[in-house]
Amino acid sequence: MEQYEPDRLSPAQVAAMRRSLRSGRAALTRRSLLRASTGGALAAGGLGLLSGCGIPAAGKSEGGVSAEDHSKTEKQVRFSNWTEYMDVDESGRRHPTLEAFTKRTGVKVTYTEDINDNSEFFGKIQPQLAAGQETGRDIIVLTDWLAARLIRLGWVQKLDPANLPHAFTNLSPQFRNPDWDPGRAYSYPWQGISTVIAYNKKALDGIEVKTVSDLLDNPKLKGRVGFLTEMRDTMGMTLLDMGKDPARFTDDDYDAGIARLQKGVDRGQIRRFTGNDYTSDLSKGDFAACLAWAGDVVQLKADNPDIDFVIPESGYVTSSDNMLIPNKARHKTNAERLIDYYYEPGPAAELAAYINFVCPVDGVKDELAKIDEDAANNPLIIPDQAMQARSHSFRSLSSKEEETAYEEKFAKLTGA
Repeated sequence: MEQYEPDRLSPAQVAAMRRSLRSGRAALTRRSLLRASTGGALAAGGLGLLSGCGIPAAGKSEGGVSAEDHSKTEKQVRFSNWTEYMDVDESGRRHPTLEAFTKRTGVKVTYTEDINDNSEFFGKIQPQLAAGQETGRDIIVLTDWLAARLIRLGWVQKLDPANLPHAFTNLSPQFRNPDWDPGRAYSYPWQGISTVIAYNKKALDGIEVKTVSDLLDNPKLKGRVGFLTEMRDTMGMTLLDMGKDPARFTDDDYDAGIARLQKGVDRGQIRRFTGNDYTSDLSKGDFAACLAWAGDVVQLKADNPDIDFVIPESGYVTSSDNMLIPNKARHKTNAERLIDYYYEPGPAAELAAYINFVCPVDGVKDELAKIDEDAANNPLIIPDQAMQARSHSFRSLSSKEEETAYEEKFAKLTGA
């Protein structure tokens, strides 16, 4: 188990957090592309917790610590998620799938949209977890790298397979064995997040774009190309284009990728590095092509017929946001029942129809077609086997790698 040390974060890590809060996935909503942080105070507060003097260790961490499970006597589960990441009805106030779960099981869900950024949320729950105390939450949803960190620290509970029959059976093969949680002993994906190449057909005006090399090397695209401020997405796609596996790359591979992108910056080929704000540049034609997140592309295509995407032959990068049960959660069994519920094809289809990200549930296509046939046939939501086979994950990073080498080099590249 990794030992938690409440040291300062490196300048590169702080810069990465600020990029995420300012313009990365934390900056815009999952559904409407308009997520904003809840204000400067919250953003500054989260960064202050993590990058100031550090939070003193309140106690020795224990691995996978459970509390007495009150699921039988307390028919409730407390679920913390990102904003705009759950189906809602036309009134915008009710969550149909959650209400259906409560009606079936009698378990009331207290659903809170209090995750705006991975690092900020870590700062919120770290004191309790480090002290071996309850967080007041039974399910939390975190992106791969932070989920991996909590598992290494021993701050989340091992799941009981007996309570997860649908999840075990229906989990899509492309999400089954991340290197940070082989076999999904501690986590199950909420949604997948794929990075692809998006383009504006009108702005391209007949120019062919199929690869990252096309973005970097075609002089006709000079100054009209965008890459992402999220290191794992941009570097993963670049490494794949270079014939390297982002799950197994070396320091030399990473440096070669940085050097390749730096040439694109120096020549003016790359207009800028962006978060979700690439959506405006792409729609207007300021970007002819760029790296993009699949969930955004689904929305953009619906609004603008000139927007389309391509999956490079070399492959694409997929990450996931993951459900975990923190240590000392009071309602572990109820939490596992809710996780399993979202791996039934019906609820999974309702969720996918609303949020339009990569559904991690196999066998959902027929159910989704009953709700939205276009969504069911969209490979960005329901990848077919061929597309799944081209999916790659960015490998887990050690604290030293993340703090010193990789984030610092990427921050220098992007000018952060």
